[in-house]
Amino acid sequence: MPIGFLGIKIGMTQIFSSTGISIPVTVLKVGPCIVTQIKTIQSDGYDAIQVGYLEISSNGLTKAEAGHLNKATTFSLKYLKEYRTDETKKFHLGQIITLEGLKIGDNLKISGKSIGKGFAGYQQRHHFSRGPMSHGSKNHRQPGSIGAGTTPGRVFPGKRMAGRLGGSTITLKNIQIIDINTEQNFILVKGSIPGKPGNLLSIQKR
Repeated sequence: MPIGFLGIKIGMTQIFSSTGISIPVTVLKVGPCIVTQIKTIQSDGYDAIQVGYLEISSNGLTKAEAGHLNKATTFSLKYLKEYRTDETKKFHLGQIITLEGLKIGDNLKISGKSIGKGFAGYQQRHHFSRGPMSHGSKNHRQPGSIGAGTTPGRVFPGKRMAGRLGGSTITLKNIQIIDINTEQNFILVKGSIPGKPGNLLSIQKR
């Protein structure tokens, strides 16, 4: 499997095809990523490539983080992510990975953290239907029964109830590339992508 990229979500817009059809797209700024560590079966028990993204001030790193990055590059990087691969010999420390391996029409697997919506009730979180809204009803947005009585005498784990909504990692597959700008490291993908503008994304070629 080819290794992935790290990038951020810029926002959404639309473009028009040659036939005049409107296509909703998400603009992503991807890379350039730097190879910061190469793991092999001999040294770590498995093959993987660690990449870093987004240069920051060295003041934002601990001594351990700075020492780790100094082995591969002089850049101070904010994000690190590891990708399993069987082709570790094709990479070297400090190598800069760009969008050259991607082309229009490729399908991507993109992972990101969805927008957090705080504490949500049953209707918003699980799409429960509400109760009657008449004057005599006392069950407008309540959950109803959450389990049996004496047997089993408890609520089963995983019961759909009110709680925190969003803020979880979402992975979308088969996201098509509509356009690429290799000079500014932008790609346009069809449809929406999890998270708000500025969120970190992990992008892998399918």
